[in-house]
Amino acid sequence: MTQGPVRRWLRDWRFVAVEAVTSAVSILLFCAGLVLIPLMIIPGGVLLLPGAVRILHGWSDRARRRIGAYRDESIRGPAPVPPDLRTIDERIQLAFSPATVRDALWLAVDAVPLFSISIVTIVIPLGAVNALAVPFYWQYAPVDEPVTAPYPVTSWPLAATMPLIALVYVLISWALIPAVARLLALISARLLAAPLRSSLAERVDALTLSRAAALDAHAAELRRIERDLHDGAQNRLVSVVMMLGIAERSMQGEDGQTVEQLHRAQEAATEALSALRRTVHDIYPPILDELGLEGALASLAGRSAVPCTLEAGGVGRVPAAVESATYFIVAEALSNVNKHSAATAAAVRVRRREDVLEVAVEDDGVGGAVERPGGGYAGIRKRLEAFEGAMTLTSPAGGPTVLRTELPCGS
Repeated sequence: MTQGPVRRWLRDWRFVAVEAVTSAVSILLFCAGLVLIPLMIIPGGVLLLPGAVRILHGWSDRARRRIGAYRDESIRGPAPVPPDLRTIDERIQLAFSPATVRDALWLAVDAVPLFSISIVTIVIPLGAVNALAVPFYWQYAPVDEPVTAPYPVTSWPLAATMPLIALVYVLISWALIPAVARLLALISARLLAAPLRSSLAERVDALTLSRAAALDAHAAELRRIERDLHDGAQNRLVSVVMMLGIAERSMQGEDGQTVEQLHRAQEAATEALSALRRTVHDIYPPILDELGLEGALASLAGRSAVPCTLEAGGVGRVPAAVESATYFIVAEALSNVNKHSAATAAAVRVRRREDVLEVAVEDDGVGGAVERPGGGYAGIRKRLEAFEGAMTLTSPAGGPTVLRTELPCGS
């Protein structure tokens, strides 16, 4: 018997044992779901649906990762539950969506038949251990309640057969446990994996939403640039023209007045130039071209009012759009830290994992940060949606506040 098969068998047994434990949790969730169903007829009971669906999807996603690791494959799960479900129709539609029904069916199967199969399977090796131990304790059992493993042991000759029974248990376990492990993984994978047509439809929906978010973000950016140019730089340039005209007319007067007017014109022109530079910077920061993403983020961290450290080694160059989005995400996050966190220290960590750029901004402030419509975090999420990125905000009362984002950065 080589070491390889033994390790594979132990891996299979461990998988079945873990499935038995998780199936026990599935039983509790399944019972909770049965209790939740009657609550739907109570006014306000529908409000519980999004939270219940999130718990269901979260538990099934854990199973997808676990089954996928065992089978060395990726099992795609449903899209996250939208955070802003407002109408009853949206909540009911979510509860009866194909992804929710599929996960609920898996939960029911995992809670009853798979639990029974896994429990029975993992105790077979324990039967072998018990059979080997019977010769040492059978004589201490009461006469009217003899040890049964698997038949009553009432004499030393019967006790002497127990090693053979243990061998039978071992042979059964050796063949049965890998088969059961593959069966459990196959059933769960079939139930948890989205149908190909459904996956394609969800992908099309995701791309449609991503495209819409990109167009919305682009339109909003153009409106912001137009306002900045109209209300900022243009008005200042008009002031420059007017002041230069006054300076020209005052040339006939005293030299001191001429110098004063020209000085004011120069200040106004300087302000206009600064405003134009800020506007251009907001479109695409020139520092990204000069120093790259790491240098630009280092500049942001250095200008932060709250002392900020940066970890961004080895990121390298990524697409310009991703660099710009990452820069603005960190800038907005640090702006929130400086304005609202009351923190004494902040940290920005950027790393590249294959084709995903991960950004984390953390501070030790008072916490309690939330995502509000039209707020800075909502703007970050909308910017990420244009790239099919993801954002997670964790900010318990008392801190710390941690903003994590993921941006696809493949070429």
